[in-house]
Amino acid sequence: MASLTESSRQRVERIASRYPERRSALLPALYVAQEQDGYVTDEAIDDIAGILGISPAEVKGVASFYTMYYNHPVGRYIFQVCGTLSCALCGAEEVIRFLERKLGVRAGQTTPDGRFMFEVVECLGACGSAPVMLFGDRYYEKLTLEQLDQLIDELRSRPAEEPQRAPQLTGVDTQD
Repeated sequence: MASLTESSRQRVERIASRYPERRSALLPALYVAQEQDGYVTDEAIDDIAGILGISPAEVKGVASFYTMYYNHPVGRYIFQVCGTLSCALCGAEEVIRFLERKLGVRAGQTTPDGRFMFEVVECLGACGSAPVMLFGDRYYEKLTLEQLDQLIDELRSRPAEEPQRAPQLTGVDTQD
């Protein structure tokens, strides 16, 4: 597993310098670590704790509490399907079954080639346009199986030279 690179350490330092309390930079620091390796490694947790002046247990507690941080390798492409009532009533179960068949994995698993993962999440806040899926920072509303099939086929046709990456969520400031 990987510690933070020098570049990532510098980013975390710059982010922390903007806060009156360094510990307040914990969430964006975790995003930096996740951007680096696709998930938050134990070594990165130790590095972040040292930079922010808090315990590794506190960093691990926050990283394991929030579902947007991964503590294990995940697929390069992550589909998050809303599984709450509105989406379930409008076809989310069919979307989930389709993904299981198309990708050959169950929710929370990564395909053997490391390219895809899907998970069922709580409300994505678009109940009026269910079923909804989040891919990276883009919402797919009133999602059809045909649209999903086309998206997966397009992603499969892309070269696999990039390392695994978790999605970068918008609204979280990890830039320096």
